[in-house]
Amino acid sequence: MEPRRNLQPLQMAKPKGHIDPVCSMTVEPVEDTPKSTYQEKDYYFCCAGCKTKFDADPERYLDPEKRKAADEAEAKAAEGDTRVYICPMCPEIRQIGPGPCPKCGMALEPEEVSLELTKQVYVCPMHPEVVQDGPGNCPKCGMALEPREIEIEEKNPELEDMSRRFWAGLAFTVPILVIAMGPMVGLDLFPHNARAGAAIQALFATWAMWNGKPFFERAWVSLKLRSPNMFTLIGIGTAVAYLHSLIATVAPGLFPASFRDHMGAVPVYFESAAVILTLVALGQVMELKARSQTGTAIRALLGLAPKTARRVAADGKEEDVPLRDLQVGDLLRVRPGEKVPVDGVVTEGQSAVDESMLTGESLPVSKREGDDVVGGTLNGSGGFVMRAERLGKDTLLAQIVKLVSEAQRSRAPIQTVADRVSAIFVPAVVLSAALSFVCWAVWGPEPKLAYAILNAVAVLIIACPCALGLATPMSIMVGTGRGAQAGVLVKDAHALELMERVDTLVLDKTGTLTVGKPKVAAILQAGTISSQEVLALASGLERSSEHPLAAAILEAAATQGVEPSAVQDFSSLTGLGLKGTLNGAPVALGNLALLESLAIEPGDLARLALELQAKGQTTVFVCRDGAVIGLIGVEDPIKPDAAALLAHLAELGIEPVMLTGDAQGVAEAVASKLGLRQFRANQRPEDKAKVIQELRQAGKVVAMAGDGVNDAPGLAAADVGIAMGTGTDVAIHTSAITLVKGELSGILRARKLSRAVMSNIRLNLIWAFGYNTLGVPLAAGVLYPFFGVLLSPMIAAAAMSLSSVSVIANALRLRSVRL
Repeated sequence: MEPRRNLQPLQMAKPKGHIDPVCSMTVEPVEDTPKSTYQEKDYYFCCAGCKTKFDADPERYLDPEKRKAADEAEAKAAEGDTRVYICPMCPEIRQIGPGPCPKCGMALEPEEVSLELTKQVYVCPMHPEVVQDGPGNCPKCGMALEPREIEIEEKNPELEDMSRRFWAGLAFTVPILVIAMGPMVGLDLFPHNARAGAAIQALFATWAMWNGKPFFERAWVSLKLRSPNMFTLIGIGTAVAYLHSLIATVAPGLFPASFRDHMGAVPVYFESAAVILTLVALGQVMELKARSQTGTAIRALLGLAPKTARRVAADGKEEDVPLRDLQVGDLLRVRPGEKVPVDGVVTEGQSAVDESMLTGESLPVSKREGDDVVGGTLNGSGGFVMRAERLGKDTLLAQIVKLVSEAQRSRAPIQTVADRVSAIFVPAVVLSAALSFVCWAVWGPEPKLAYAILNAVAVLIIACPCALGLATPMSIMVGTGRGAQAGVLVKDAHALELMERVDTLVLDKTGTLTVGKPKVAAILQAGTISSQEVLALASGLERSSEHPLAAAILEAAATQGVEPSAVQDFSSLTGLGLKGTLNGAPVALGNLALLESLAIEPGDLARLALELQAKGQTTVFVCRDGAVIGLIGVEDPIKPDAAALLAHLAELGIEPVMLTGDAQGVAEAVASKLGLRQFRANQRPEDKAKVIQELRQAGKVVAMAGDGVNDAPGLAAADVGIAMGTGTDVAIHTSAITLVKGELSGILRARKLSRAVMSNIRLNLIWAFGYNTLGVPLAAGVLYPFFGVLLSPMIAAAAMSLSSVSVIANALRLRSVRL
């Protein structure tokens, strides 16, 4: 028997379990267990999610009363929410509406995130790396942040606040202007007491300065973060004018003779400070309104989606339900004139659907049983029933909105020019203002110091780096939105800039130059094997393949009533074909390279394959038990616009190159029909990527257009990858530009869009550089020695505000560019 003392430590040991304050689960702490310390006490959590919630509001989870109140408030806010909610820790828990998980106690999360209920994230249009929850100002440039996800009914609290401040500032500024400028038009309100007039101006100017508080806050943040911007200049300029005037009003005796005019009075510039702040507020209002128009295309896309769908129940009853209540597989009726609610397939009826907003194609597209339909497109005069395939964020419309939103926040390489200039611009302006002050103080007319202050303030105010920073992002935002309307989706601004300089276009054949819907044109067999036996084996192998040829072979089998063979151990050999086993015997389907790898002789069928290839047919050999038993010829018609498009590209200086995995004979036949000078056959996916690398190393700017899985390496290797929107998801995700319609004419649209956007950016940059190059010397008084002309700080403020608006207005012209 063990001594009793050995039991003592067990009796005295403290329990290891800790209660998670968020979900109430018992936690056994180990080395990497999430932990937080609050008020010198450690708390352990079952997962990082609970820790995050606790850190955000510890009192809520430690005070039962506060937790109860918060839970009740959330429940009230969520009232009427009929979305499906799941537990992040127990995914088997599903319920309608929010609430705690009955197993672990964690708050359930929505299975499908709704745009209307998602917490909005705000970003800076000039510095997309600046991200925060809720509206505010960019700490780098001081600009108002914008919502990352554009909403149909967008409320802009910054615009509302700035509008109120403009009208309030105007009310404060008008009395100052009447008192200060009145004597010039014979309206002197204080002919015998100028100091009283100055005192009243000081009162209104103080209110105006307080009204302009956001500008000074932005200026202070810019100084604190050592990131000077336009508000730094505005803050310094107006503060100098106001403080000088205030001291001149309260204690004029402090100023020497060099500050006084010929009457012995010290000039005040309350009107300059007030007018500058009012004009800056007006400029912000105009700029915010103009910037909101850059999201017009996205709002138009969002507006395409209807709010409800008409669901057909199993018993034939129909009811209108919100989109968030739909599930994959639901049958939906689309009546004449209605919008298609989600992506799906027509199961009954036929109609013509207007897809112009998504594809840029003005003619309606005929839809019948088996055809795909896209959510947001407009049904014509016919009616049909469809099966829902993709919902919520998975629909093409949602993906387009997401893609365009991300592209609008991306940065083009040309932006680095403006970035480098902006980095030294504000310090250079401050130095210019100081130099102007010194020059006027030394060589200016009397009162020298008064002139020095006036011109230094004018220099600070007129120099607006905001126009320089907006030049590129505004054009990118409007241009990518316009492209989306025309069916050209740009993933990032870099691709948009490069597309203008592309001089070589690499093209896949199947699905790019051809329609992509091949059909079986010939079935040849060896010996006594029947064509049905060849087709049965081929369709059995192709059942698990996504290649366009597979669809053609399976369609032929279905049309002829041939049952596909029960092939097992299926495997795909990229660039070669397919193999498997049938009743224990090896079977395969593919090209000559596959036969070589399997050491199989094609026999007489090799000659027949060359004859079919000369007609433009793709050939595949069907093998069983180490021998070729048949040959299938598949024909894929060339797209009607392919030849004309390639000729047009050649006129633009773009050399088309076809790379295809097909045999040499097929490639030659297609190239001959299209007038292609450069092409390569028998290209595996890795071969295509190598060819593209060779072209780039030769100094070419290469774009590649393709639509299949085998095109993904080439799309990634090219300077600009262009995915035909009718292709596979992997091709679309790998590419930089997607053509929604999948037509070759979209390549020309992408080229035109790139040229239009880059031309617009260059014009914006020329304007921004030119404005500042001319504005600073004028404000410094360079014309005064020759013409006696000085630029008032008030005029400088108006010019500064209009410079940003002019850049945005120029960018908005892209909304009407013809593609």
